[in-house]
Order: sequence, then C-alpha cells, then structure tokens
Amino acid sequence: MAISGRGRACATTKTPMMMMVSRSVDASLTPTSKRLRSMTTSATKIKGAPMVYVSGEEMTAYVMRLIREKWIEPRVDTSAWEEYDLRAKNRDDTEDRVLRDVIDAGKRIKAIFKEPTVTPTADQVKRLGLRKSWGSPNGAMRRGWNGVTISRDTIHIDGVELGYAKPVFFERHAVGGEYSAGYKNVGKGKLTTTFTPSEGPDAGKTVEVDSRDIVDSEAAVVTYHNPYDNVHDLARFFFGRCLEAKITPYVVTKKTVFKWQEPFWQIMKKVFDEEFKSKFVDAGVMKSGDELVHLLSDAATMKLVQWRQGGFGMAAHNYDGDVLTDELAQIHKSPGFITSNLVGVDEHGVLIKEFEASHGTVADMDEARLRGEETSLNPLGMVEGLIGAMNHAAVVHDVDVHRVAEFTSKMRSVIHQLFREGKGTRDLCGPSGLTTEAFVDAVAQRLDA
Repeated sequence: MAISGRGRACATTKTPMMMMVSRSVDASLTPTSKRLRSMTTSATKIKGAPMVYVSGEEMTAYVMRLIREKWIEPRVDTSAWEEYDLRAKNRDDTEDRVLRDVIDAGKRIKAIFKEPTVTPTADQVKRLGLRKSWGSPNGAMRRGWNGVTISRDTIHIDGVELGYAKPVFFERHAVGGEYSAGYKNVGKGKLTTTFTPSEGPDAGKTVEVDSRDIVDSEAAVVTYHNPYDNVHDLARFFFGRCLEAKITPYVVTKKTVFKWQEPFWQIMKKVFDEEFKSKFVDAGVMKSGDELVHLLSDAATMKLVQWRQGGFGMAAHNYDGDVLTDELAQIHKSPGFITSNLVGVDEHGVLIKEFEASHGTVADMDEARLRGEETSLNPLGMVEGLIGAMNHAAVVHDVDVHRVAEFTSKMRSVIHQLFREGKGTRDLCGPSGLTTEAFVDAVAQRLDA
C-alpha cells in the first residue's frame, strides 16, 4: 500500500556505501573520540524541537543521509521530527498525497527543512516509471503556507574569498507571476480577457480587462496575476532585516514597461517612508534626505556585478527575483553559497519558515557516484538550511533553545574552519580538497572533539 512517507526508514536505512564509510570513520577514531561519541548517544543528547523534515533524491539526498547519520543523530534527539518522502516516485505512488501532507504538517509545526527534489521532465517520467509529470512542489508549498517572500542571502566564511566581501540580502516575492500562469496555444482570432468581481459594489458585473486581435498563425495566450495583499508584510520583513544588518535596501521592478508592477514599488516605498526611513537614518545606514532607491531590473543585473563589496539588499517580484538570485549565486562562487528560505504566515500571523538549499539535486554528480567515481559535493547550502530550520523550530516551540543554537553554531564553525585550513570540498580547495564522504567524516570527528 502506498504511504505518505511519515516513517523514519528512509532516514536511517544504510546503503552499502554508507556502511563502508561508517566503518572507515569508526576505525579512524581515537579511544577518546569513540568514548565521546558513545556519550552523545545517551542522555546528553540535545532535544530536537518539532520540525518537518522533507527528504528528496539523488546526490543531495545521499549527502543529507550521511550528515543525518554522522552529525545529527548521535547528538540530537530527532524523535519529534515529522518526516516525509517527497521523491518523485513517492509523489506518483501516493497521487501527491504526500505533498498535501507536507503542507498540512508545515501549517501545524511552522518549521520545515526540505532537501532538493526532482520536478520530473518528460524523460524522467519515462525513466522513473511515473504516471505523469508532477508539478513543482515549491509552488504548492508557497501557496499552502501563504508565502510572503523567499529570502536568498549570501553565505560567508571568514578568511575565504568568495564573490561578495559583505552580505547581500535578496527578497523574492513568493507568489504570483508566470509560475501559476494559465495558457493556451492559439491561431488567428479575437482575444478578450474579462474579470468578474466576487465582492464590492460591482460584484457579479463582468468587466473587460483587455481585447486584441491575434494576427499570427501560431501564438501563445498567457494569463496570470500578481497578488499585492502581502507586499506590506514582505516590505516589513525585508527592511527589518536590512536595518538589523545595517545594509542599504533597493527595490527592483520593470515598471517602466510593465505598468502593472507600479503598485509593488508604491507599497514598498510607503512602508519604508512611514515605518523605516527615520530608523535607517538613526542607524547611520542612510543620510537625512536620502530616499529609498528604485532599480530597474536591467540596472539590477549590472549592479550585482559591479557592487562586489556587498552590504546591500534587493527586493523584487517573483520572476525577477528568481533570475537575479541565480546571477547572485554565480557571482558568489556557486548556488552552494546562497540560502533559500521561504517565509509564510498562518491565519493568526505566526510565521511559517521553510529552509532549503538554493540548488537542485546535483544529478550529474549522483550519476558519477553511482558509477563508482569520486565526488566532492559542498553541503554548506543544505547545512545552512538545516541550521535555520532547527533554530527556528527550537524558538517557535521553546525546546532546548540554547543547546540547539550552541550545537548548530558549532556545526557551522567546524565547516568554516575546515575550509579555511584547505580541508574543504574541491569547489573551494581544488584537487587537494576532500571527497564528499571524507568531508562529512572530517566534520563528524571535529564535532566529537
């Protein structure tokens, strides 16, 4: 019988490769480190707060299994975590009930960590034996959790030069735009778009939004909308983060051409002027008389390249935010050094936060691993997501907050130190860098110490 994936088997089942690595690590441990590991599996474990853990597939899922086995489970009691298998095959087997279960759990628990997942192409549908090409789960999650923004920020390691010298924050409006568009391929004819209000004085009266003649023999008609109700929340979240970090905020649109984007800028500016402008001046981030700056998306692409010193933030519509943060990731070395955190809100105003890596499943590296070749995947982006989810869960549910924060901080510090010593993965340390498994082992041993 198909199941949603609540069971813990997928997180603890050891593949032959995992068991081989486990034996090699245990063999290399000193008696003292073995004793410390034994101690951490007893009553000294940190109590993990309730959290939704969503497992994915391919290379990133393999690495997270190693991390769970060697970094987390020996030190953290994860019995309160609810776990779901969001592999494409399980979505197919459950007719996407597992995705609905994830969304329901996220509403209840408020803290979610998600491994990268596959949104199957036509070729993958055949290869995986799926009944259909299931849509991206991220869009459903953003709608289900009343998504406000997707925060994508640069990750920095002291002493290691990446792309930007100081942090760069990016808020991407989490809903609206092309991602939920309806479309139809058409030929020559008349196109009329109408709207019928469901409330207000004109409720039930159909109005014409647009009318045009299609003169091409082959064309695509696309319809989508951009919600603006939650842009006030996005503005407060974005400006608040920039103020706390003392970095300069910018708002990005293409409103000169796309006139319908003007309200986004107007809402952002109104919130800034009324609630934040004086605070930025008091904090010394802006001078008296300075105004919030609007950037056209074209200019933003150039500024991301030019402003390598960092120390700024940008907020944009959904699609522009997607494209611009891809550019941000490439300038800052790779998507592995960019966070990706969805912020939503429940009906009571409580924040729902989902944390993941900004990159995908790294399928090409997984294929190399399965061929028996050495791999060297940098897990930092995923680990930052896990750290964010664990910390948020501890605060939301008030469970062992200090010890969780202490452990996640140590985990980050160990990773950074290894990179500084030239013992990181090969994307930063070159050919002498560690393999995927050796890096996971190196972190585990230092956590023991």
